[in-house]
Amino acid sequence: MNAILTDSAPRPAGHYSQAIVSGAHVFVSGQLPIRADGRPLDDEGFEAQAGQAIQNLLEMVRAAGSSPQQLVKVTAYIVGIANWPRFNAVYAGMLPDACPARTVVPVPELHHGYLVEVDAIAVREP
Repeated sequence: MNAILTDSAPRPAGHYSQAIVSGAHVFVSGQLPIRADGRPLDDEGFEAQAGQAIQNLLEMVRAAGSSPQQLVKVTAYIVGIANWPRFNAVYAGMLPDACPARTVVPVPELHHGYLVEVDAIAVREP
């Protein structure tokens, strides 16, 4: 197993890796809407937060030697079921050519007041 650490996404704020590569699989940790330099987007609207969280996920996938087209599974945690269509629009806009298996889980709240968190599994050439 190899840990992935890229400056193109925020550094871990706890005891975890940005992503782990194991064989042909890339496991991306949950990504909150935090800029690569560590500045949060907690005061931004839902679409901006969703876009940043997805961008962080994509940066890690690329740093691991994979690509958006090689995403296998994405899980999104969104605050409020009313945000589901908004998430779907941002997601589809950022991943127009990728259609991995996906789960969207409405939750009452997320850490630090964020509105979205995403994680993923991708594949790559070992």
